[in-house]
Amino acid sequence: MKKVFHKIASFCMALLVLLSTVSFTVDSHYCGDILVDSSLFGHVETCGMEVNKQSPLPECNISKKDCCSDEQQSISGQDELQLTFDKITLNQQLFVAAFFHSYNTLFEISEEVTFTLNDYPPPIIVRHIYKLDETYLI
Repeated sequence: MKKVFHKIASFCMALLVLLSTVSFTVDSHYCGDILVDSSLFGHVETCGMEVNKQSPLPECNISKKDCCSDEQQSISGQDELQLTFDKITLNQQLFVAAFFHSYNTLFEISEEVTFTLNDYPPPIIVRHIYKLDETYLI
């Protein structure tokens, strides 16, 4: 049970680090107030109601208000992860060494078994008391 919990916790922490460092962009296309398309990895599809910004003739000055709008939301990830250990201070090195040593000795199995009965001799048996207290039913 402990190994399973350890594996689940390790996987969740790795997923947390991955998701906190990834940045992505969400593109959305609205036609009026209605969401037409939303995309995470590519360009959004339009509804086909966009107004041409350039008129074909310079004499034509008809301007229409465009009802469509595109929104782009960027979610940036964390860039402050320390990937190299070149700038570790002396206090940090001492902490890592002490933690490593204490963690390794925590799970060390001691194979030394001491018997304390070797110092004390067994009692001297004068009579077999268990034989004297026996009762037999006939």
